[in-house]
Amino acid sequence: MPSLLEVRDLRAGYGRIEVLRGLSFAVPAGSVVALLGANGVGKTTTLRAIAGVVRPTAGSILLDGERIDGRAIDEIARRGVLMVPEGRGIFPGLTVEENLRLAHSSLRGGSTWDDFAAEVAEIFPRLTERLSQLAGSMSGGEQQMLAVSRVLAGAPRVVLFDELSMGLAPIVVEDLFATVGAMRDRGITIVLVEQFLTHALSLADVCYVLSRGAVTWAGDASELRDGSAAADYLSV
Repeated sequence: MPSLLEVRDLRAGYGRIEVLRGLSFAVPAGSVVALLGANGVGKTTTLRAIAGVVRPTAGSILLDGERIDGRAIDEIARRGVLMVPEGRGIFPGLTVEENLRLAHSSLRGGSTWDDFAAEVAEIFPRLTERLSQLAGSMSGGEQQMLAVSRVLAGAPRVVLFDELSMGLAPIVVEDLFATVGAMRDRGITIVLVEQFLTHALSLADVCYVLSRGAVTWAGDASELRDGSAAADYLSV
């Protein structure tokens, strides 16, 4: 399967603190890739660098063989690389409809507003009951649904999920991961950082284990679905 996204010898961090130290991995087109590892190993920084939020100090990030590192966040988004950050990244003081309209107008994914609204209604029918409600007054699960819906406005090719299940009830998490699986089935490539290993491994095709800002293990997710094997790899 050809790679849609490639990270090569990436170095990045915050000020004088280097978090990524020569990170390299490939993301096959149409796959779900999970980035695994303990807190502080660079998983979130990796997603932020791909999305353009963090500027790499060395290395490269390629989409379809073309470098996107160093480009502006909005340009990377228009190329189809979108992120659902930890904390959701919605506008709590706006209504659900205003959040969706803002995403649709800024990302310009090619669909009309009516088509996009119909897509959201099909995927998350609960949001259609909340259109006039302030986003910040909804439950955590509903806010995460809104965050996922917003990236769909950009007709994404790659979606970066940072801790999708953070702070959510198990039944809500199951629904959200089913939605991510449906996105993959539609041809959207997924890069996933997830604290709950069971959820990540149930969906992932390929896994990369990070430690100290670099990949220490790479392979098929099936190799980690045995709990003891996963514990061995993630303990390094």
